[in-house]
Amino acid sequence: MTGDSGRTAAGLVAALLADDGRQPWTARVPDRLDGVLASMPAPARAGLRGAAAAVDGYALARTGRRLAALGSEERERVMAELGARPALAPVLDLLKVPVLLAAGTERLVHEGVRGLSFAPPDDPPLDCVPAGQWPVRTTADAVVIGSGAGGAMAARTLARAGLRTVVLEEGHHHSTASFGRRAPLDRFAELYRDGGATVAAGRPPLLLPTGRAVGGTTLVNSGTCYRTPDHVLDRWRTAFGFGLADGMPERLDEVERTLRVATQPLDVLGNNGLLALTGAERLGWRAAPLRRNAPGCKGSCQCVVGCPAGAKQSVQLSVLPDACVAGARIVTGARVRRVLVDTDRPGGPRAAGVRVRRADGSELEILSPLVVVAAGALQSPPLLRRSGLGSHPGVGRNLRVHPATSVAGRFAEPVTAWEGVLQSVGVEELHGRGVLIEATATPPGMGSFVLPGVGRELRRELDGADRLATLGAMVADRPSGSVHGRDRTLIRYDLDPRDAGRLLTAVRAMGRLLFAAGAEEVLTGIPRAPKARNPLELDEVLSGVTARQLHLSAFHPTGTVAGGGDPARFPADGQGRLRGVEGVLIADASLLPGCPEVNPQLSVMAAASGAADAQVRRSARA
Repeated sequence: MTGDSGRTAAGLVAALLADDGRQPWTARVPDRLDGVLASMPAPARAGLRGAAAAVDGYALARTGRRLAALGSEERERVMAELGARPALAPVLDLLKVPVLLAAGTERLVHEGVRGLSFAPPDDPPLDCVPAGQWPVRTTADAVVIGSGAGGAMAARTLARAGLRTVVLEEGHHHSTASFGRRAPLDRFAELYRDGGATVAAGRPPLLLPTGRAVGGTTLVNSGTCYRTPDHVLDRWRTAFGFGLADGMPERLDEVERTLRVATQPLDVLGNNGLLALTGAERLGWRAAPLRRNAPGCKGSCQCVVGCPAGAKQSVQLSVLPDACVAGARIVTGARVRRVLVDTDRPGGPRAAGVRVRRADGSELEILSPLVVVAAGALQSPPLLRRSGLGSHPGVGRNLRVHPATSVAGRFAEPVTAWEGVLQSVGVEELHGRGVLIEATATPPGMGSFVLPGVGRELRRELDGADRLATLGAMVADRPSGSVHGRDRTLIRYDLDPRDAGRLLTAVRAMGRLLFAAGAEEVLTGIPRAPKARNPLELDEVLSGVTARQLHLSAFHPTGTVAGGGDPARFPADGQGRLRGVEGVLIADASLLPGCPEVNPQLSVMAAASGAADAQVRRSARA
């Protein structure tokens, strides 16, 4: 990083982290920050750099010099002034996110990233071909767009039925061995769309990260495997006419066997999970280690950037190998421009294949009478619009995202939350009220929780991060969002007032649980009310807070091409067939008609399996 932008970044890092030059790792944070920003989409990158320039400009106006030219005491005074101004404090909070991500990683590298005490296993073979090596024009019996939870299950089902199946993935294939060779942040940008900076605009804005690689988001999720609750299936069946809800229990059983789902043993949970269990027990709340698809988990706490132990059975390890054994092939680096449709067919429009863009801008076509759309709830609606198949008013609507927030507790003894299972314990005491709490830790800087303060205060928090335990909570939300655009995905989400209340309930509940576990202090993540020393004080500091002041994120977008019985309401029918065209099947999270209320991987996989199986049976009868 050079020039004015480099000096601005260096000054900002020095000011935010109170860098006095005594620690060698801090000098490398600006370059690491530049790498973080480079992986983000242009609007996000421009916004963050603009905010950094504004802070630097404030320092120039107040002192006649930019941050990089100020001494440590002058920088501290400038940051204190900025933090005290209500209009500018949110700007600092925004800038802290990438800076803490870069700082946490650089510090881990400096102190020695915990080495792997095991040799990563060899991955099952996949028949992957880069798009640049795929012929310009080919044919198939079925094309599956997307290799994540839904796409993988659909591909396996179709290939096992004897269909020549091609899976198209915009990202690339990454091996387990490759994860162990690099620090977590170095994998982050490659495994996430938009470098993990996908944002839903709204009140308030939400960070909404999704995976982009062979395996989709299953490669970078927590590995938590909840079954779809029975009451949710009943609602999908009766209120929405979602026919795939019939038979879901049996398909969920099969998915669990495929993923080798089991309750996580206590000996690998780590202190973060054990403290959550302790607090819940003292409160008399229902809590238990989570069921996960990670047999032999080593507790590396790196699920969100690819499991370096190969323990987490994401679909590139558990489902796609079986699909390839049955004859499926995977084309990587393949962005689908449009679904091809034969409009001259006497019986009405029918899928004819796909047109794909390679990284070099050239294109290829795969002709097929069956196209399975499994690009994810945020990418499937724009794809349908580009293909002339998005005219139904429900396409892109009905977006639900499980809005989530985090809280941390400071303990007297080290917790070292990043040693152990990333998402370890589920606290279901408030689940009946739409709030699911999970003990969740991440590699330093990668969580949604933001440490309070700036300058020396923030540096103290960073230095004491090993004494923090973290909890996250998500709420079952109303359909408050929508996905727009054709070539570029634009997301809008406005938090429903009911769900805002649930989030504040969640913050209070997580604080109580941490205090019950022995926390000396709870950090709320809220700039205007950052800390509380007991439950009564927590209630007091939260009394004037709204959900829009929380640091919110979301992880489970669903419902944007929903399936159901009413043709006017649902773009797809209850078996996953897109209305208005033959031969197009929806088989990803966008198909789910309502909020699953739990981590949705099993729900998506079971629904996709049912949709593909129903398609095979229809074809056999034809």
